[in-house]
Amino acid sequence: MSEATQRPATESTASPVTTRRTLLCGAAAVLAAGGTVAVAGCSSSSDASSSSAKPATPVEVGPASDVPVGGGKVYRDQKIVVTQPTAGEYKAFSAKCTHAGCIVDQVKNAQIQCPCHGSRFAIADGAVQDGPAPSPLPAYKVAVQDGKLQVTTS
Repeated sequence: MSEATQRPATESTASPVTTRRTLLCGAAAVLAAGGTVAVAGCSSSSDASSSSAKPATPVEVGPASDVPVGGGKVYRDQKIVVTQPTAGEYKAFSAKCTHAGCIVDQVKNAQIQCPCHGSRFAIADGAVQDGPAPSPLPAYKVAVQDGKLQVTTS
């Protein structure tokens, strides 16, 4: 008589390896199905809300006359720095340093300066001129309207 026929009828005849394998395959299938749902839930919001997206609203930061030619001004409350590389040409950037997230504190010698670790950025394009910052400051749209600087950050 074989070993399988000697076991009582109530005992499983499946080997522990088969049961474990079945359990693991089932768990993998459940995770794969859940992952598909999770990925579907993480799809871009631009697809679903493109018709309801609000246009970006400019923020008024101050008078254009406050920004010197060849220099700039840091607007700490708004975390924005506005520069004027040449007369009438305004540029706006995030005031958050790309190295450690400190807020830049001044524009001096035609450079936007971060006090935390010494990073320096060009006033014309926000490019890194001296590290350790790994990338330029993000640029924003800026316009002068009725003598006031309007910055759009998104």
